[in-house]
Amino acid sequence: MLELRQQHALPDLLAISGLARSTFYYQAKVLALGDRRASLKAAIQALYDRHKGRYGYRRITAALRRQLGEAINHKLVQRLMQSMGLKSLVRPKRYRSYRGEVGEVAPNVLERRFKADEPEQKWVTDVTEFKVNGEKLYLSPVMDLYNREIVAFQLDVQPSFKMVRAMLDKAWARRRSRRPLVLHSDQGWQYQMSAFRRQLDEHQVIQSMSRKGNCLDNAAMESFFATLKSELFHLKQFTSVDQLRKEVADYIHYYNNDRIMLKLKGLSPVQYRTQPLAA
Repeated sequence: MLELRQQHALPDLLAISGLARSTFYYQAKVLALGDRRASLKAAIQALYDRHKGRYGYRRITAALRRQLGEAINHKLVQRLMQSMGLKSLVRPKRYRSYRGEVGEVAPNVLERRFKADEPEQKWVTDVTEFKVNGEKLYLSPVMDLYNREIVAFQLDVQPSFKMVRAMLDKAWARRRSRRPLVLHSDQGWQYQMSAFRRQLDEHQVIQSMSRKGNCLDNAAMESFFATLKSELFHLKQFTSVDQLRKEVADYIHYYNNDRIMLKLKGLSPVQYRTQPLAA
């Protein structure tokens, strides 16, 4: 009937069909609503596929608002995703490197103040473990709390100090200024070593450590590891450590440059850091 509406007067069509005018407009509204939701579902599916199932409804909503330029309701997105069977995965547990006091333990300077006003003000680090076919791979990254960007990282099959040292060398090379900087970690044995402390002293960095056995003191890095594992490691079957090594590196590039964060106004870490300053 909507197609005939373009060629015939509405009163004539209503008389022939026996429909009330209000019924016609109601059905037209329902059809239009159905088309709009079909289009919205397609956009949701495209975003979900593009990010390989890593986005939940809140991040999908933020991406849709930027993409479509419309005020999309997050509850609607949640309902549509549920009807489409789209959801994020449960986050797993993490590797712990605490071996007791094998060196010097630093005070907790950070004290869970996970917000930074500018880059290179507060960094956090830790080590996590992956297992593939009886082999292990370890990741040592450093994150800037200003925008949650992974400043540098190192992967190795052993959780050695050499791995942590290589990560620090990359981080120092990325550092743009000599402004005061705090580097926070847990009480892992690597961070208690005198060689680690000397590195920080040489670069005028203040060391901070979580309290013993308190993972919440390094919650930002814990959150990154959980996200990495739920959005990459547990989404597919890895056949070798070499395959995982490459995909972790690819994911970190994606995380820094493409993966939006609601806390960063719907921008990725790099987009947030490089956005033009307000006039």
